[in-house]
Amino acid sequence: MPFDSTLSLLLRGYTWLPRVRGGHDGSGPASTRLLGKPVRVLHGTDAVAFFYDERHARREGALPGPVLDTLFGRGAVHTLDGAEHRARKALFLSWLTEPRAVRALAARVTEEFRREFGRLPGREVVLFDACALVLARAVRDWAGLPGYDDAGTERLARDCVAMVDGFATPGPRHLRARRARSRQEALLRRAVVAAREGRAEASGPPRTPFEAVVAHRGPDGGLLDPATAAVELLNIVRPTVAITWFATFAAHAMRDGAALRRRLAEDEPAGSATSFAHEVRRFYPFFPFVGALATDGLTVGGERVPPGTMLLLDVYGQNHDPALWDEPFRFVPDRFLGASPHSDALIPQGGGPREGHRCPGEDITVAVLSALARELARLDFTVPDQDLRIPLDRIPTRPRDGLRLVVGAGADTVRSGPRRSPGGHRA
Repeated sequence: MPFDSTLSLLLRGYTWLPRVRGGHDGSGPASTRLLGKPVRVLHGTDAVAFFYDERHARREGALPGPVLDTLFGRGAVHTLDGAEHRARKALFLSWLTEPRAVRALAARVTEEFRREFGRLPGREVVLFDACALVLARAVRDWAGLPGYDDAGTERLARDCVAMVDGFATPGPRHLRARRARSRQEALLRRAVVAAREGRAEASGPPRTPFEAVVAHRGPDGGLLDPATAAVELLNIVRPTVAITWFATFAAHAMRDGAALRRRLAEDEPAGSATSFAHEVRRFYPFFPFVGALATDGLTVGGERVPPGTMLLLDVYGQNHDPALWDEPFRFVPDRFLGASPHSDALIPQGGGPREGHRCPGEDITVAVLSALARELARLDFTVPDQDLRIPLDRIPTRPRDGLRLVVGAGADTVRSGPRRSPGGHRA
């Protein structure tokens, strides 16, 4: 029986699962125990297709309560299987993958970025915090959230960051995440009830994601209860605000590259910003792995796996696998120029078909991150001395000082220390 490696996860963070795989003898799937429960580790493009096949893995009961109470919410689409999941997922796909809606959100983010940073000349700003506010304002308006004034939107930004920042750790960060989710769920639950009480049966299609969630009916024909509707609204808003992690990583990647910034600013050659966005998502660590539970009668690598065994797909390890990526620990902004990445190779937001359990907001993430990369490249800023290391033992991680910028300082290039890899080592 393998040893429980929960403590190792807490100590090693993103490198935990690759180390579990690296210490395996190669006979059958790598295994360990987490919180006392058996785990099988999956890795590779074939494993991605296997993991996202509902005949092999189920989501009901897979997410621990502390993760539901912080990151996803009770009753979220992430916890569903079968027809119920497909019906709920269609609600997200209708907005988060529709090209006009994606472009509209990216345009709103661009507008808010220019508004926020246009008032900051000569001032120092923590990019992570500023981008969270930009994204919260943009998604508030795009999603049609009622009742959020400027102060409420600032609170929304901080709460969405707290939900992501505290889902994977015990202690104060986790408690802040729980309080943040409870606060925002309560606000949105009241908004859903008020919207339903104040309108007749809709005569046309929803005009905003908020209206779509309020009017959504499940396979049984019933409306979502207000608590679940609030959860799913947050599952549109929270991931959008979470793009602030990628935006901060984007600035980290371009901080000492004047030529790169010029290319991104003009998106020349065409597709440079999108390629850069994909490489940011591949290179920098965000979610370390995703999990599901084994179904009855499952066999992995010729080994019979007991039903209910936790299956973990190694996201960080796959995005840095030398069998899939040339020089995987080197940031190569043109890696995806002229070619879209294989959907089951690049998996920072999960894999498989989008109708399954792959993140429905991936198109939005790429579009918004591309837009933010262009805006950051055009922004006149300098980087004062600070700790830019990105610790791999912290989940989710970020530059230690949040990446402080001085805006409008009149510099053509970015001043910084030596370029470092996510682990804090010189690159």
